[in-house]
Amino acid sequence: MARKHSKYGPYGDRHREEEETPAEVAPCWLCGRPTGKTIVWHHPVPKSRGGRDVVPMHPICQQTLIANFANSELQRHAMDVDALMANPNVRKFVDWVAKKEPDFTATMAKKQR
Repeated sequence: MARKHSKYGPYGDRHREEEETPAEVAPCWLCGRPTGKTIVWHHPVPKSRGGRDVVPMHPICQQTLIANFANSELQRHAMDVDALMANPNVRKFVDWVAKKEPDFTATMAKKQR
């Protein structure tokens, strides 16, 4: 027989607790803006190169990295955002996207290799 009420208390109380504690918004690893509804967990060192750490990013920021760097280059830069920003295409992108909303998305260029 099914329970009439949850063993953790009434349903209304559980939802109120979630609303009272706001979720902490993680900043994007590349651009530093707060992440929106969609968060991509990016491997700064690609998994194919032994990377295990993940960082939160906007999908558009991850697409920019993939379009501008090969896996071997990403492995060399590892967790160093400043080294990635030395690339003029990435710097130009971050300056442009800084004024956009957290959930902004756009079509990205293909790989430039």
